[in-house]
Amino acid sequence: MLKRRDVADCHVLYDLMIDPAVFPYVRQKAYSYEEFVFLTKQTIELEEQGRLISRTIVDEWQSPIGVITLFDLQNHRGFLGTWIGKPYFGKGYNKLAKDAFFTELFFTHQIETVFMRIRTGNRRSIEAAKKLPYCSLANDLRPDLFQQLNPDGHRYDLFQVERDHYHLHTLRTANTQHEAMEA
Repeated sequence: MLKRRDVADCHVLYDLMIDPAVFPYVRQKAYSYEEFVFLTKQTIELEEQGRLISRTIVDEWQSPIGVITLFDLQNHRGFLGTWIGKPYFGKGYNKLAKDAFFTELFFTHQIETVFMRIRTGNRRSIEAAKKLPYCSLANDLRPDLFQQLNPDGHRYDLFQVERDHYHLHTLRTANTQHEAMEA
């Protein structure tokens, strides 16, 4: 489902990213293929420096379909950026990618909180965040951060995923699956 970023995936990912249904919502925008390659190399370097964590989302056949990244790492917290190519919308890849990434973040990298800043007009991403049982709308939970993201009015909603909530979700899911197998 996820693999480390690799320049070899740039052609496929760039073509998916520039689609008008995807491009406006991408945090690291590239306006040419060469710029996308540069940003990918830079992302790989920043991960080596411990400043972000980024993965390529792949489908069942290991073909690149999108990118998921934790930006702005500070104090075991960061901001999530995810995009998936339009041909893969609505097929469940977003949830699978987030589950795999959160498992890595929380249990391998010891991240405590993942924030998601979602533009209020981005209905697709807001609905996807609301579907995650371990995700909370944090506009009122983190008013200082919400205000920092919205200095000129409400342009972004703030969501958060905390390690404890995600861990509880994984335990409940495993318990439910175990009970179903015993039945």
